Amino acid sequence: MQLTLLKSKLHRIRVTEACLDYEGSLSLDPDDMEAVGIVPYEKILCADVENGNRFETYAIEGARGSHVCCLNGAAAHQGKVGDRLIVMAFARLTPEEAQGFVPRVRHFKD
Repeated sequence: MQLTLLKSKLHRIRVTEACLDYEGSLSLDPDDMEAVGIVPYEKILCADVENGNRFETYAIEGARGSHVCCLNGAAAHQGKVGDRLIVMAFARLTPEEAQGFVPRVRHFKD
């Protein structure tokens, strides 16, 4: 049996940009991605705190040190600049691996 557990979370990261004319994804600062173990092109689930929208996409690297959080492509319709997102990635673990597992979380100030 495999269990799906939260692996990584960027909690209440602010949307800094939205770019409709892009192929898709969420651009993030590599520093934030590395802090929680999200890798480029990893599937992520995003929840917009302001409007309740939830959507799946994938993470790509923006400029390091930029603090970017850019909704790209169709995801640009799911929120707006200034919204707070909860960005989550998951992992499949055996029950034995799940024992004592703790997700990596980075909190952002409101």
